[in-house]
Amino acid sequence: MLFHHISKKQLNKMENNTYEVYYDEEGDFLEITFGLPPENEYTDEIESGVFITKDANTNEIKGVGILSFKKRTDILKKTLQRFNLRFPLSISL
Repeated sequence: MLFHHISKKQLNKMENNTYEVYYDEEGDFLEITFGLPPENEYTDEIESGVFITKDANTNEIKGVGILSFKKRTDILKKTLQRFNLRFPLSISL
């Protein structure tokens, strides 16, 4: 299991954001969350095994989850680009 937290102090050019990265090796599930968790949220499966979590009040994207991540690591970059999300690290396994 991998868990990594990046604070805004570590990222000089990022805009008051924090990121959390969670990887469950046994389940092969990667999740990246953006900022503080909202009070109310919902998750949509935008394609098979790819999930976007949004703040229910603002519709702001708060997370991206990918099942079978090892087999399709490229989908993370495509999903972030699709929703115009910036993430300061690359992830590879």
